[in-house]
Amino acid sequence: MSDSYYELVDADADGERFIATDLVRSTWSSEIQHGAPVSALLTRALERCEAREDTRLSRVLVDLLGPVPAEGDIVVRAQRERSGKQIELITAEMLGPGRDGQPRPVARASGWRLQKLDTADAVHAPSPLPRPVADAWSRDLKKDWDRNYVHSLDWRWLTEPLNKGPGESWIRPEVDLVKGENMTALERLFAVADCANGIGSKLDIRRWMFMNTDLVVHVYRVPDGEWIGIRAETNYGPDGIGATIGTLFDQTGAIGAIQQSVLVRPMPGR
Repeated sequence: MSDSYYELVDADADGERFIATDLVRSTWSSEIQHGAPVSALLTRALERCEAREDTRLSRVLVDLLGPVPAEGDIVVRAQRERSGKQIELITAEMLGPGRDGQPRPVARASGWRLQKLDTADAVHAPSPLPRPVADAWSRDLKKDWDRNYVHSLDWRWLTEPLNKGPGESWIRPEVDLVKGENMTALERLFAVADCANGIGSKLDIRRWMFMNTDLVVHVYRVPDGEWIGIRAETNYGPDGIGATIGTLFDQTGAIGAIQQSVLVRPMPGR
């Protein structure tokens, strides 16, 4: 991989400073970042904070505090909030330039980090696998936008858009998270997990906006391989609020669960 979502500028006691590439740009607006690269960069910080080989992240919650600017320096910092032999709570924060040019919080994450133990005899993950990647097809989404997040993905669909049931896709990022670094399995997962809202959508993107404000992922098995499968469905209430609920897979089985809160609004001018 030669392209990336971010480039590391420097690091000090206050955190790591990055600049974003065009591949973070959202499909809603080129001025803001898509939630997936943001989530992956925060997950990177959670994993690296006082890392222990005998633990891993079990649940990651990402809150998007507002539009994350696609231009300007991004600072990410993390700390251990709760220490423990078996259970730790790690938090991370992303700062971006505000309207006055000064840094402001734009996203936060928290992660429960649990001590690992051999429980192979207790494995239970019955959700049926989506059909294989070989059965999926590309919708060639890259042709519909200028260079943005969509251009960083190999995205294969198993269901037609706006179908009545859950949507299903296989996705893999084709670029690095940070230039010159190899992505971890969880960084790769979070580089695409935010797409669940769009995969499960029942709304025409030409008529409606449906933006998630958060991302909650429970990982009961670390994914293996490059492809992440997503089966998701988004439901909508009568008052402009919806929710996405889904299951995440690698090519051998289910690995986790995902939920997102969704703000639903008519597309301006429609």
